[in-house]
Amino acid sequence: MKNFAFDRMNYILIAIGMAAVIIGFILMSGSGSNETTFNTEIFSALRIKVAPAVAFLGFAFIVYGIMHRPKDKEVKS
Repeated sequence: MKNFAFDRMNYILIAIGMAAVIIGFILMSGSGSNETTFNTEIFSALRIKVAPAVAFLGFAFIVYGIMHRPKDKEVKS
């Protein structure tokens, strides 16, 4: 049996972190202002505070998923 650096749990944690980063970037996006109209929605708390925090937590979760040490299973021979 090969001993890989990442376990199944590592990949699950990394996938959850990537989903959180994607959700954070989607929350940051939206319509902007153009030459004729000014959209005050660009200064909403969702775009300025919540979305970057979600993206940052996603990046932190990815780092945790990479650093998480898989449990060693004893192989009986």
